[in-house]
Amino acid sequence: MKADIKTTKLSSFERNGFIVRPARMDDLEEAVAMFNRSSREMIGRAEFTPVEYRREWEAPGFYLQNDSRLVLSPDDVIVGCVEVWALIDPPVHPWVWARVDPQWEGRGIGTAMLQWGKARAIEATFDRVLEPYRIAMYCGTYGNHEASRRLLEGFGMHLIRQAHHMRIDFDKPIGEPSWPEGILVRTYNHAEDAEAVYLANDEAFRDHWGYVETPFEQGFERWLHFLVNRDNFDPSLWFLAVDGEEIAGMALCRPQADDDAEIGWVGELCVLRPWRRKGIGLALLRHAFRELRKRGKRGVGLGVDAENLTGALRLYERAGMHVERNRLTYALELRPGRELATETL
Repeated sequence: MKADIKTTKLSSFERNGFIVRPARMDDLEEAVAMFNRSSREMIGRAEFTPVEYRREWEAPGFYLQNDSRLVLSPDDVIVGCVEVWALIDPPVHPWVWARVDPQWEGRGIGTAMLQWGKARAIEATFDRVLEPYRIAMYCGTYGNHEASRRLLEGFGMHLIRQAHHMRIDFDKPIGEPSWPEGILVRTYNHAEDAEAVYLANDEAFRDHWGYVETPFEQGFERWLHFLVNRDNFDPSLWFLAVDGEEIAGMALCRPQADDDAEIGWVGELCVLRPWRRKGIGLALLRHAFRELRKRGKRGVGLGVDAENLTGALRLYERAGMHVERNRLTYALELRPGRELATETL
């Protein structure tokens, strides 16, 4: 099925004087400003910067011409954007991300963009995912934003998962990390550690809901793009718990969260199976918290699956973190079949 813009209701907006076209890099600043107007309505703060969002539009395998559409008002202002993410093989769960300017909500723009996103998701996945595997389109929103929940549910999507944005504020002492015998902590050395850390991280996340095994070359390239090749990458905040020459766990942190420069961010925290239930995860968290507090941060945030299969939510609560807000994941089945992603242990 071809995702021709003329086959969706987006074409009706063109007849009313709107412009519908792929995004271009020179749209970046105006688009991000619109995304942030939407974010302020949803969560009360801006989430994006042009510098960081450029990394999204430059991601390996994402092509603005094919994978995005902007809706511009008759006076040439960006009022909507939809993107379809199906980067890595097999793309069994294409992610459709969309935002509408709050001043233009309630006019059918969101529904039209979802229709285009569904058509593009089908086009981008059906030939790349072999039978008998299931394909389902995913979308997300914040739990407190009723308008977008109604939009997704009205489109026939079903709530399948929740994730939490958790946070700790440094208003109380942070306990000393307690390392099991034989475990040492050190920082990341990119020249020596890159592939080993990627492979260890990938192995640990096999036990997380939604994991899909991907080819090394694609996964490693994407990992480097989003985690390493970014302006705020700081290897001194990537902490590796090692047992001899083996990586037992890691906390890969950033000096600031996307939506709050005053708090640090734990981008990835994991412990590999042979070393779980030994206290390494809690020790890594405390080690990261103490280091980020030394650097003047007033707290730390992270994201976690609310029903995490390895018990991460309980770990973060023990570390003193609390839920700040939650995100919802909705799904729409595009092709029935056998689920390829991890769902249970």
